[in-house]
Amino acid sequence: MDWNLIRAFLATAEAGSLSAAARELKLTQPTLSRQVSALEASLGILLFDRVGRSLVLTPSGRELLVHVRRMGQAAEDLALMASGQAQSVEGLVKISASDIVAAYVLPPLLRKLHEREPGISVEVVASNGLSDILRREADIAIRHVRPAQPDLVARRCRDSAAHLYAARSYLDAHGRPERIEDLARADFVGFIRVEELVAVLRDERGLPLSLENFRWSANSFVVALEMVRQGLGIGVVQREAAERHDDIVQVMPQLEPFTIPVWLATHAELHTSRRIRLVFDFLAEMLG
Repeated sequence: MDWNLIRAFLATAEAGSLSAAARELKLTQPTLSRQVSALEASLGILLFDRVGRSLVLTPSGRELLVHVRRMGQAAEDLALMASGQAQSVEGLVKISASDIVAAYVLPPLLRKLHEREPGISVEVVASNGLSDILRREADIAIRHVRPAQPDLVARRCRDSAAHLYAARSYLDAHGRPERIEDLARADFVGFIRVEELVAVLRDERGLPLSLENFRWSANSFVVALEMVRQGLGIGVVQREAAERHDDIVQVMPQLEPFTIPVWLATHAELHTSRRIRLVFDFLAEMLG
């Protein structure tokens, strides 16, 4: 099989559109489209459904993608071996993540990484902004939105989730809410952009909340969690952090959890630095 056709399919499947894949491969969009069509013709199957300007994998396309990803990994490993560039697995890798992920998700993973690769050092950049890895503020970023820069390599990991939690002391003092209407009288702890949080809870989830409910807020997820633990109010807490504390309990578990997408992103050095590639793949494995 023609590797160029396989590569065109892989890039298109990962990017979700011909235009984004063409930028990644530095090809024109018509050229890439012809390569994908040629692969479909040679295999005799339809790989993508065209939905507006987007491409959606067919069941056959999803099945093929599993095998093609292995081929892509093997091809990149071969290129690294042949070039002899950045073969050392020693040195520093900077990982950017939100403060809650940096505090509660990364440390146990880094312990496992050290057991596998003791020569690698890691600097964690705890930031609730979107660190610009193109400016080398970090080598790898763990983000909760899909990176928009076309020069970045991104991979979607398993989603996390968050729920409403409160301290046992708060529930003892104010009672446990049993119905959605009960939340209108509750105190809440907010974080980062509180107005946006209120809009999501009220308009998308139908909770009877306003800014008046949010008597407490912080520009840090970790600080907001500590406020919840002190019994100041109810808060939206990421599952991995909540599971570490016995003094907070889930409130109204019948509510749908809040989905938190998890993306890994890195710059083009992923293809030439074995050290960064190793940590990137390790995080992708550990995060699902």
